[in-house]
Parts: sequence; C-alpha cells; structure tokens
Amino acid sequence: MKRRREMEKQCSSELRSTINELSLLAVMKLKHHHHHDPVVNEDLPNDTHIPTKPFLSVCNFLVHLLDKIGPTMAVLRQDIHRNILRLEKMEESDPAIYSNVVEILKKEASEGTSRKVASSSKAFVWLTRSLDFTMNLLGLIGKDLEVDMEQAVEEAYEATLKPWHGWISSTAYRVALKLIPDNKTLIDILILEAEDRENLKDELKLFSSLLASFLNEIHSILETYELHKLKAT
Repeated sequence: MKRRREMEKQCSSELRSTINELSLLAVMKLKHHHHHDPVVNEDLPNDTHIPTKPFLSVCNFLVHLLDKIGPTMAVLRQDIHRNILRLEKMEESDPAIYSNVVEILKKEASEGTSRKVASSSKAFVWLTRSLDFTMNLLGLIGKDLEVDMEQAVEEAYEATLKPWHGWISSTAYRVALKLIPDNKTLIDILILEAEDRENLKDELKLFSSLLASFLNEIHSILETYELHKLKAT
C-alpha cells in the first residue's frame, strides 16, 4: 500500500514538475531579454535560446501521460519518443553548443539537411506540433472537465496536427485518436497528477498558458528557419 502511495505521489509530481520547468523557462526568458538591448536585438536567431533539455522534459511529460493511458497509445508514444531520442543524441554529441535547439537548427540549415527524413530539425518540428496538440487538448479539458473527449480530441487535432498531415499520417492518427480513453479514465489519470479535481482545473490552465508562451517563441523560430510548413506524407 505504501509503495502504491509513493508511486501515486511520484505520478502526481509529473504535472507539477513540468509546470515548474515551464515557469523557470519563463523566468530565464525574461532575464535573457533584459540582458539584451532591444535596439540591437534585430537578428532573432542569434538572440533566441530554446534550452534543449527543458524542451525535451516537457515532451517527456507527454510520453509519461501516454504511458499512463496504456498500450492503445503505443503508436503515438513511439513517434514522440523517437523524436525525443533524435534530439537527445544531437545534444549529447556537443552539449556546450547543442544545449540550445536553435544551434541545432542553424547547423542543419547551413548543411542543407533540415528537411532530410531523420533530421533533428524535423524531430523538433513534430515534437512542437505534438505539444501544440497537448496544450490544445488539456486546455479544453481545463475549461470543462466534463467535455466530450472524442469531440475535444477531434477539435485539438483539427487545430494543430491535421493541417500538416498527409493522407497516410492523418489516417494513422485518426485510428490512434479513436483509442484515446473516455473522459472519466483520462480525468482520473489527470486527477492523480493534480491530486484533486479543483486543483486539476487550475493546474491545466496554468500548464496551458505557460506552454502557450513557450510555443509562441518556438513557432517564430520555426518560421525564421522556414520549417513551419513541413508536411508529413
């Protein structure tokens, strides 16, 4: 029993630690911007810092959620996990430089490899879109815990992933998303994360708004490197 409680506590800390991670990022951003004279700050890519590890730990929260939902989510989980590993490997190849995702994008842009199948740039684009989807879905749940899950998933998918999916990907995704558990199961999983129902609404709202400002910054970088319109087959 004690072990179970410890496991539940560990689970409940995942959402909170991701919120803390995002809050820290927001503080780092503020400090980073104050250090720069806005007049000089015209060259966006050189001034922009997207810390690789914190970005990946937010992505890992998504993997953690999919694990909790169970084997029906295996396809989505594999996809996200593969992209995380790709960026991790790149970061570990030279942590001093690649602790900033922007440096990875810059390197691949200069080599002309950004659009290659196994590029880190592509992995970053798809992880960002997975986070867009998550933010959208958890935002909808945060507004209304009784929301119809299938409808919420559909709405989040249409708004974030669908525009970039070709026929094959969108068919595969639709099959996977049909397997997302019903509202009660997902809410139970999320309540474990937040410890109680009222907390859950607050934490989901906080998570979504912190993630939104982080993603805004990422999207402007993707545009700078002309990666924002990459499509899947």
